Amino acid sequence: MTLSEMLARNARMYPEKTALIERTSGPGLRKEICWRSLDERVNRLGNGLLAKGVRKGDKVMIWMRNSLNWLEAYLGVLRIGAWAVPLNHRFTSREFSYCMEIAEPGAMIIDGAFLEKVQAAGELACPKDHLIVVGDETPPGMTGFEALLSASAAREIACETGDEEPCGLYFTSGTTGEPKPILLMHKNMECAAITAVVHGFRKPGDIFVILKPLYHTGDKMHWLSSLILGEKAVIQRGRITPQAILGAIHEERGTVAMLLVPWIQDILTALDQGKLRKADYDLSSWRLVLFGAQPVPPGLVRRWRACFPEIEYDINFGMTESAGPGCIHLSMADEHKLGSIGRPGFNWEACIVNAQGEQVGPGEIGEIALKGNGVMKEYYQNQEQTARTLRKGWLHTGDIGRMDEQGFFWLVDRKKDVIFYGGENVYPAEIEEVLQNHPLVHDVAVIGVSDSRLGEVVAAVIELEPAVEASAETEQAINLFCVAQLPKYKRPRQIIFAEVPRSPTGKIEKIKLRQQFGY
Repeated sequence: MTLSEMLARNARMYPEKTALIERTSGPGLRKEICWRSLDERVNRLGNGLLAKGVRKGDKVMIWMRNSLNWLEAYLGVLRIGAWAVPLNHRFTSREFSYCMEIAEPGAMIIDGAFLEKVQAAGELACPKDHLIVVGDETPPGMTGFEALLSASAAREIACETGDEEPCGLYFTSGTTGEPKPILLMHKNMECAAITAVVHGFRKPGDIFVILKPLYHTGDKMHWLSSLILGEKAVIQRGRITPQAILGAIHEERGTVAMLLVPWIQDILTALDQGKLRKADYDLSSWRLVLFGAQPVPPGLVRRWRACFPEIEYDINFGMTESAGPGCIHLSMADEHKLGSIGRPGFNWEACIVNAQGEQVGPGEIGEIALKGNGVMKEYYQNQEQTARTLRKGWLHTGDIGRMDEQGFFWLVDRKKDVIFYGGENVYPAEIEEVLQNHPLVHDVAVIGVSDSRLGEVVAAVIELEPAVEASAETEQAINLFCVAQLPKYKRPRQIIFAEVPRSPTGKIEKIKLRQQFGY
């Protein structure tokens, strides 16, 4: 069953039941929609896109922050058989331009707050009136989101789509530094929904609280459990603080939520410092917390359990190529295996393979490979990378690990040199490319530095041009350059002036750098 079919079924079976609530911290900043109204608005958007000439197989970019409109846009695109192309709201104009060039979208649905970045990117890949703007003001020549819905019919849209047909193009940063497009199919979405139901022990009356960005294959995929069950979900907008998280659970009677490591740290720290009091919130409805998006320290899980012993947990391992979390997971029933990433999820297989792609036995180190209905179709327009990653039905993750005698998987090393910054993957090559363009920089290597709250932050080892002296002024100039070129989470928190070691083949020897600087 496709996501569009799930929505239509919910509208028929539970027409007046609340589907989604959008809330922002503050009085009166709350709205909700029932399944019937959500389905009607999705039809209106779909008919509006069809009227603009968007057809099955076309691509529609969605560049927005979390909101009801985000999910309406996403489901409206799928309803006409088009491909949804969600973008990271942190992308710069350069990244947007790159994604636009690859996707060649037939239309774009964009938050008004991002229009400046869109205009800075230059010429659009679609007609100007195919740029649909969400917000109070719509520039001349563009189309307002609400205006399009008001002018379009709510009639049903007949569009047959098969399980193996594509439905989404997800851009995730790659080892080359540029976002890489991952093509997902309708069966991947259904798999994600079922996995989320099973691992979340989802049941009638559950209320899932959406905290993470919906462009990410994290909370969006977890929300699919609400969609397939016809249950309510809450979108918490704005800055995610300990007060916002507990307030949403308390006021909306939330039962399930996914927390990133920094949020767990913030909640526990605020409680320790007396800035947050459990007694101020009724959290009796909260029965499950989902952990994931980055390695979760066992000590942090134990601290959480000591503070919230009544709340169960499930730790998820996944990637965009596997349609998000849950291909491997660790439930509370396996607490004695904390530190591992768990066992294969529902309807998933996992194994460890050597360099020849052969499965190896317990205790041996190799690459983690996955098999299941969540595995992507391909890296879009990249047959070579697809062939390296998808082999004989297995998804080769690039993560190095081992499996123990009981079938639990343990990470040994992480994929390439990825830096895990508060649930976001930061790829050093992209930052290195930006810094190489600075006139004072001769060579540069970017590595991750351990951070108690965010997991890791970015450190840049910079070898200056021979005539340039290392100084506070030089560091300031490079920092200002990074501010202009990179989003905040990708900017170096530490700049180290030193020689960049390279191997005879020209590769940066990052192991030496980590040893040299104690990382």
